[in-house]
Amino acid sequence: MTLCIFIARSYLGIMQTLTDSTALTRNRARATTTFLRDRVAADVQERLQEVNRTFTQPLIVTPTPAIWARILPDAATMPPTDVLDVRPGVHDLVIHDLSLHWADDPVGQLVQARHALMPDGLFIGTLFGGQTLHELRACLAQAEAQVTGGLSPRVAPMAEIRDLGGLLYRAGLALPVADGDTLRIRYRDAHALMHDLRTMGEGNALAARQRHATRRAVMAVAADLYGTHFAHPDGGITATFEVITLTGWAPADSQPQPLRPGSATARLADALGTAETPLRPQGD
Repeated sequence: MTLCIFIARSYLGIMQTLTDSTALTRNRARATTTFLRDRVAADVQERLQEVNRTFTQPLIVTPTPAIWARILPDAATMPPTDVLDVRPGVHDLVIHDLSLHWADDPVGQLVQARHALMPDGLFIGTLFGGQTLHELRACLAQAEAQVTGGLSPRVAPMAEIRDLGGLLYRAGLALPVADGDTLRIRYRDAHALMHDLRTMGEGNALAARQRHATRRAVMAVAADLYGTHFAHPDGGITATFEVITLTGWAPADSQPQPLRPGSATARLADALGTAETPLRPQGD
């Protein structure tokens, strides 16, 4: 889904509850499958190794602190609740671990992380992007419409990568960057995929979800559609997970600053050794 849905709760005054926090907490407490979170945490660790900085006051906002105990054993951790228990300007690194796609107020989460950073502190956030599970979403929607004649909320709205850099800027973070990593994972069938989602703690926790079990006929049709349209060449099916990583820095005077418009002292044409050609008025 598009960014307008993702941030409507923060910027249009439409403060609706997206997530059933009780259900989400329960889902996460039951999680036993961590390979995706392990993969994302390892990628963040690699990014930190590329930064020429030793972080002494890191904070990790995560539902799975055990994973990070192996990577940053001295880091403080806290769960991704709506209101983060942070003090201003304390941390030189804040990592928001694969949870923003469930936040009722994702921009608010970024703002709170920004305030927790000391000047020139680094923020890294990871979340699932808009291409995540697009195959499953399409098959479930088609199956439900075919069997029941309607649709029900099943997957949390997810932002597109092209829009997410703006969220960092609005949250007051400098030098914002958003980049994505698309993972395609092979499963035996759609039932195996949905079982994995439950054991990842990523089952349906939408506040508007149906509170009764999905009809077996819907699941059977969805599985058939998945096998037909998204089969892996070597058997089974393919599921897409788009992991988006957001990075930004708490503003500091030592950071590079953009030049004022019109303050350039040299021409680009001179630097390139080419002749400058004036633009011709339209209609000539």
